[in-house]
Amino acid sequence: MKKFITAAVVLLGTSLAGILAWRKVESDRLRNDLWSEAERVSAEQDASAEKQTQAARV
Repeated sequence: MKKFITAAVVLLGTSLAGILAWRKVESDRLRNDLWSEAERVSAEQDASAEKQTQAARV
């Protein structure tokens, strides 16, 4: 009975650690996607502002 409890605790602990690691990886991936999107939008806005500045000079 003691071996069964030990095996169940090890299996449960390993499963929990795997789930937590997976959530961390997905969270980091989502954060990176959001940063990439923010950088792209910022670059587009900078380009748009530059075009408006050049048009105002002419």
